[in-house]
Order: sequence, then structure tokens, then C-alpha cells
Amino acid sequence: MEHRRVRVQVQRLASARDLPLPEKATALCAGMDLRAAVESELSIDPGATAAVPTGLKIAVPPGFEAQIRPRSGLALKNSILVPNSPGTIDADYRGEIRVILLNGGADVFVIRRGDRIAQMVIKPVPAVILEEVDELEDTERGAGGFGSTGVG
Repeated sequence: MEHRRVRVQVQRLASARDLPLPEKATALCAGMDLRAAVESELSIDPGATAAVPTGLKIAVPPGFEAQIRPRSGLALKNSILVPNSPGTIDADYRGEIRVILLNGGADVFVIRRGDRIAQMVIKPVPAVILEEVDELEDTERGAGGFGSTGVG
């Protein structure tokens, strides 16, 4: 199966000149690793958040978004989360990518220059037209939510 290639322009800021561009760990990975472009160590206390710079700006093409997601290893081993996951970088945003990280663990978490802190996935965004109606078509589930379809 051939996958469509999407070209995304990347601008590396001076703060990231020595860091690699985002890349996939293996050919079949969905996400590209983003690295911390911190000048010195950055500590995140338990329960605290930090906006970690990547030193990168991107131009996402129209009809797409870049999603910022947690790295599973950081989440499992250190309880480091992306609280607005997935974070969205819109096609018209041109500022530096900063990753919001939350330390949900019990210990201070230290980020060092070049650490892989999150994943970036490029996803299509459909053109949506909202159509206002007086009533919605009924379904078997109806208005049930928040666990209404079973445990877990």
C-alpha cells in the first residue's frame, strides 16, 4: 500500500542548530520525535507544567494539522504527559513549537537538551460544513454517555 507523501516545511531556529530534525524511530512509526531545545536542564516539579521549546517552526499545508502527542515511554516510566493531548498545530500557525508537558509523577523530572519529549503526527483535517437541524436522527445509544455502553 502506497502512502501519500505530505511536504511540511521546517525552519530550524538558532536554538536548535545542533539538534536533529524530527524523525521517525522506524519506517512504520506514525509519529516523529520532537526534541527539547533547552539551553540548560529544565526541571518540572510533580504536578507542574512547562512549555518546552523545540527550536522549530513548521508550515503545515492547508487541509492538515500537526498533532503533538505524549511519548509512551515517558508516560509509563515517568508519568510525563501532554495535558492538551493531542495538541494541535494549525496550518496557519508560524510560531515556535513548544510542547506543554505535565509531570504527573511523584518525583522532579529533568529535561536535558536534545531529549525526546513528544511525538508529532501530521493528520488530514476534513473540510466540515455544519448543518443546523431541528432534531437529530435517533440511535440505539441515544444520549447515553460517560460509561453508558459498559464498564471501562
